[in-house]
Amino acid sequence: MAIIKGMEDTLDVEVARFEQTPLKQPVLVNSIPKGGTHLLRNVLRMFAPVEQHHNRDFVQIPNMHLHLDAFDPNAPRLAAAHLLFSDQSLANIRFARHILLVRDPYDWVLARARFFVSDAFDQENIQHLKTPGLYSAEALMNMMIFGVHQKSPALIDIYTHNAAAWLGTGVHLVRYEELAAAVRDIDTPESVAFLSGLLEAAGIDRPADWRERVLVGADRKKSRTARENLQLPEGLVFPNVLPDTQKALVDFHAPGLRRLLGYV
Repeated sequence: MAIIKGMEDTLDVEVARFEQTPLKQPVLVNSIPKGGTHLLRNVLRMFAPVEQHHNRDFVQIPNMHLHLDAFDPNAPRLAAAHLLFSDQSLANIRFARHILLVRDPYDWVLARARFFVSDAFDQENIQHLKTPGLYSAEALMNMMIFGVHQKSPALIDIYTHNAAAWLGTGVHLVRYEELAAAVRDIDTPESVAFLSGLLEAAGIDRPADWRERVLVGADRKKSRTARENLQLPEGLVFPNVLPDTQKALVDFHAPGLRRLLGYV
């Protein structure tokens, strides 16, 4: 069982500064783990009353039975999930507006590797990955691609069940890189169109102060999983861009995946 730690979430105080309009329908922010979920969720939180934030936990298959209230059409909430595609998942979320977040597999390998060995992530059977000097950055990246035998799933399994299988089922697809770019250059026509489409997909009318809300929600200082807020083992350094060898390994391991998700 993985345990996610990190800084305390204080965004609700910021949400309360803005006049909020209640959600009329449940909203599900669903993604692959380490796909940028906190960024998307925190942006959307700025447009919904705190009492409608379903923040007990991220919804996943093992705990879904404990979170059915997140999808109650009579009491709408904004919920975040790493939810596998399944018959039960589809049945439970049928009344929700479904926003599916994906990330370029090349960048995801790096993000997942950093997170796995950081102080914010604990999983008993892979704690040894954090041992200083035991594994190189390249070896850890390969583990993110091919999985850790009987301990952690491979890239293709995660992307198949958390992303690809949901396509074509009425989801609103968001690419993390486009979201990050829209936040970074919020006044460009492309960013305005992107963020307006996101709010529309969530059933949220765009208020006059929408830019301020987005920037507050996207503040990396408030994200417990942002790269700069993670502490890594001493001496372990990951590159900013996935090396060519690991890019080739991703393409070998999951041919056609990046094209399917719109990255080619």
